[in-house]
Amino acid sequence: MPNFIDESLWCYLTLKISNKKFLHGLAKSLVTLLVILVSHVSFSQESWTTVLPTVGTFSSPRVSDLNGDGTKDIILGAGRLEFQACDSAMLALDGKDGSLLWRVPATDQIFVSAGLLDINQDGVEDVFLGGRSSELKAINGKTGEVFWAFDTLTYSEEGNKRWFNFYNPQIIHDVDEDGVPDLLISNGGDIWVAPHDPNRTEGRLCIIASKTGALIADASMPDKHEIYMSVAVDKNELEPLLSKVIYGTGGETTPGGLFVGTLGMVMNGDLSASVKLADGGEKGFIAPPVWVDINLDGVKDIVASSVDGRFLTFDGKTYKSLWQVKIPDTESYGSMAVGKFNEDDIPDFFVSFAQGVWPELSWTRQAMMSGIDGEIQYLDSLGYYQTSSPVVVDLTGDGIDEVILSVDYQVLDSLSRKNYYTTLYAIEFTQNQSGPLVDGLPGHNVSSTPWVGDLEEDGLLDIIYCHGVNKYHTYTFDGLRVNCLKTTVPISKPIKWGAYMGSDYDGVFK
Repeated sequence: MPNFIDESLWCYLTLKISNKKFLHGLAKSLVTLLVILVSHVSFSQESWTTVLPTVGTFSSPRVSDLNGDGTKDIILGAGRLEFQACDSAMLALDGKDGSLLWRVPATDQIFVSAGLLDINQDGVEDVFLGGRSSELKAINGKTGEVFWAFDTLTYSEEGNKRWFNFYNPQIIHDVDEDGVPDLLISNGGDIWVAPHDPNRTEGRLCIIASKTGALIADASMPDKHEIYMSVAVDKNELEPLLSKVIYGTGGETTPGGLFVGTLGMVMNGDLSASVKLADGGEKGFIAPPVWVDINLDGVKDIVASSVDGRFLTFDGKTYKSLWQVKIPDTESYGSMAVGKFNEDDIPDFFVSFAQGVWPELSWTRQAMMSGIDGEIQYLDSLGYYQTSSPVVVDLTGDGIDEVILSVDYQVLDSLSRKNYYTTLYAIEFTQNQSGPLVDGLPGHNVSSTPWVGDLEEDGLLDIIYCHGVNKYHTYTFDGLRVNCLKTTVPISKPIKWGAYMGSDYDGVFK
């Protein structure tokens, strides 16, 4: 079981770390962070770890009580190398001990975070998981039985319509009036097209029946570009078709834009009336956006980051720019975190951007920005490149949130061989200090965002995080470790941003 920061200090300082800047910053920050956090955080003997051989993950964990024992269980996508089938690509683990509840096969990697909805109305949430090669399945949360798999052949229009990756699903209103809400989801990303090749099939937004998997409606991108972004919906409960949808197009090497449309446009199969908020230049928009009211007018505003390293905000009423920040020499692929990181009442933002230009991305750059005007109030450079997102929780109970994020680093052994390690860092903003919460473990995390919350509703904080176990390579699918940390930290206020795209996985800060 991982130990808290005092033992991590010994672990880090006795290793030969290849990046001197990282080591210097670690030694400087640990002393202060120890004083701030050591009296607040410790781990119980009920913590557990499960290692799943022969698989890896890009997916972020989601939780729901699937077996009815009062403890939320962990749901995760997994897989092997791209284009390889896997018999354990969709997984559920018991939240009490990490034992396997069920597993479901897939033809390719399942990288999304699960959508949850009780579609058979048995009192247990059912699971939607998708990913590469047009994989999208609805799974009985209690048994692991597959209710349906999206049928690309049925909706191919005799080969004229092609299907690609499915991204994070969002639960919307009951479109087909069968008594159960339905799904909005983006589909796109042709892996067979070479980088910088502009001849790509346009992405689209789809509305899918949650009970049957039937395609109710779909609409192509208005600029005819591909899509890699998971959408975020600002729901209008009185007039659902007026619910606003943020979506972005383009990629690492291809241009795109940031748009806002409505569910009604998707239902009509035409997104051409969408408002274009921003242009991506030579690149596009990949990281999921956020709906959050930052000008306190009662209307949620739009916040997003572009691949070329810009952080953008727009008024939710007028769609005019509020402020933007450019972080030099970076690119953005991971979602942001939203929280109260200073004394004012305006939500603030924390980002972790990749340093460099794709595909030469080796390190990361973190920044905390004031929600008022984008002023950067914390800046650091922690760990090797990855696309997992930060999560937010008040660890110290002082009303100011801390950030927890996954950090990968490299250690040279006695023969100067590279060994990769991964850990969780906490960042405390009142003193602007950071340091590891747990001992570094052999392996690497590419894109799995941690989860923080309360698994058994005992009022104490739990942390779930995942990573590969191969310490010699970064992009591997030959072993996955799932860690559950049971802490003694009391949860002093609702956790609003405790997972990928927020605690409700919908990109809406409530």
